Amino acid sequence: MLKSLRCTVRHLLNTDLNTFIALVNDLPSRGDYFSSHFKSPEAMRREFLQNGFVSEDSELFVVEDQLHHIVGVVTHFKSRTPVSREIGYRLFDPSLAGQGYTTEALRLLCDYLFKVHTWHRLEVLSAPQNEASVRVAQKCGFSEEGTLRQAFFINGHYQDVKVFSLLRPEWERLHSA
Repeated sequence: MLKSLRCTVRHLLNTDLNTFIALVNDLPSRGDYFSSHFKSPEAMRREFLQNGFVSEDSELFVVEDQLHHIVGVVTHFKSRTPVSREIGYRLFDPSLAGQGYTTEALRLLCDYLFKVHTWHRLEVLSAPQNEASVRVAQKCGFSEEGTLRQAFFINGHYQDVKVFSLLRPEWERLHSA
C-alpha cells in the first residue's frame, strides 16, 4: 500500500470488485479520452480471480481518498522497450478533477517503480487536448518527447497522442532536491 496525505494507492480487494466494475464501466465518467467499450463484468471477475489484476505484464492499483472511497485507478504495464514501463491513470469522478488525487497517485507509483524495480524509464501517453492529464505528467517531472500521429483509435476517431517520459536519473534529481 502506498500512502500520501491525500490518497492511498493499493491493489484491488475482493470486497472492492463490484464497486470497481461499476466505476470502470460508467461511460459518462470516461469523457472524450477513454474508449467507450464496456468491459464484461464476468470477464473482469475471472481475471481478478486469476491474478488480482497483477501480472508480469501489468499491475493495477486503485486510488482511494481519505474516506476509503475508490476515486480512480493507476496502472503500469509493458512498454515498447524492455527498460520502460508505461503508466496509465484515470479519475472516475470528474467533479474531483483538480484536487490532486491523480498527481499524488502518479508520484506514489513512480516512487514505487523506481525504488522497487530496475526500470530506467517511465512513460505516460496522453491525448494532446487532455490538458489535465498533460499537467499531471508535467507536475510529476515527466518531459514531453513528441507526438505519435493518429496512434490511438478512440470512439470512432484516430487521435494523436503525446509521449512523456521520466528517466531514473531525473527522478533521482527530483528526490535529492
